[in-house]
Amino acid sequence: MALQKRATLLIKNIGQLVTMAGPAPRLGSQMKQLEIIKDGGIAAAADEIIAVGKSGEIEGQSFLAESCKIIDAKGAVVTPGLIDPHTHPVFSMTREDDFEMRTLGKSYEEIAEAGGGIRSSVRDLRKTPRDIIEKKTGARLDRLISYGITTAEAKSGYGLSTESEIMQLEIIKGLNETHSIELVPTFLGAHEVPDEFRNNRQEYIDLIINEMLPLVTKRKLAQFCDVFCEESVFTIDESRRIQEAAKKLGLGLKFHADELKSTGGAELAALLGATSADHLVYISDAGIKALAASRTVATLLPGTSFSLRSKQYAPARKLIEAGAIVALATDCNPGSSYTESLPFVTTLASLQMRLTAAETLTAITVNAACAIGRQHRIGRLEPGMQADMVIWDMQDYREMPYHYAVNLVSQVIKKGNPVSLN
Repeated sequence: MALQKRATLLIKNIGQLVTMAGPAPRLGSQMKQLEIIKDGGIAAAADEIIAVGKSGEIEGQSFLAESCKIIDAKGAVVTPGLIDPHTHPVFSMTREDDFEMRTLGKSYEEIAEAGGGIRSSVRDLRKTPRDIIEKKTGARLDRLISYGITTAEAKSGYGLSTESEIMQLEIIKGLNETHSIELVPTFLGAHEVPDEFRNNRQEYIDLIINEMLPLVTKRKLAQFCDVFCEESVFTIDESRRIQEAAKKLGLGLKFHADELKSTGGAELAALLGATSADHLVYISDAGIKALAASRTVATLLPGTSFSLRSKQYAPARKLIEAGAIVALATDCNPGSSYTESLPFVTTLASLQMRLTAAETLTAITVNAACAIGRQHRIGRLEPGMQADMVIWDMQDYREMPYHYAVNLVSQVIKKGNPVSLN
């Protein structure tokens, strides 16, 4: 039966069309179920997928709009657009000094005590003109989309004052309106205690709750509120207070949890109904059990463990076997994980966390969509879903983690439109 909508985009002769059709999220053994169509084809009308199937059938059934763009994939792999559910892209100064100190054996905490770390980024951002920050952030988004990332969560957190936190969220909003990538904004005023409040942290927490959060929500600048829940940053009780206030204002919740020590952050995230708990390097067995019994996504960031020279990575296999929802992200930031490459993250997840290639692909599509609350619109190639796709210069999807440290992206499609890659 002929399709009623006229296709504005048709991709044919796809060697492996990785549709990810089926449940969202994928749990346990479901993470290996990719639903691949060999010799596939896909059609979209404007920003909506209208047909998925065998190449010949899609071509035969599709009414083509006069200006329809036809792409011959020539046997390549096509996947959903990748989704990065944890990034910190709005900053100016890079932190090569921190990186070099790590090569000399300094710890995360020692670098912070020496004047590096998050607060050094804060000091720099506050004195940098807005247009420079915006330009540098846009360049990072260019790199993210060049690696096949069509949607990314984007956090504030390098301002730690009302004015500069609002500025970062305004930059995210502006770039979301002008850049090809789709951004999901997260307020992270509770990223660290700034210099001026080091001797009065409760006053800073009051500022977040009584001034920043109400203003952010009034101006509709964020979908989520995140907090760096660690004993050396914001304690469990402090994190609970901030997140309960955010929840009352209608924001979804995210947590930096159990990254440096096991503090019960995962348990708190599950208890409060957070959308995701991220990092989880030192998550306890109780934390794993709590996440498995909840809908809170365990977003794992192996690039951070790699960059920090840590011997410990989040227990991905335990989380999957327990039935938790597992996603992967870059944690793109200037200090602990300066990369825009999700494909490289799949390599780390395979080698250091023992995930299969199929599990990593699920973790950066279907499950990553769940980590930002967009699973009903992106992460799968099915009729009615948003037409976000990547054509890869590879014949088998397993090449993504295997052929590492190179960019295998051939073409990115966002909302049915080919993206010009720099």
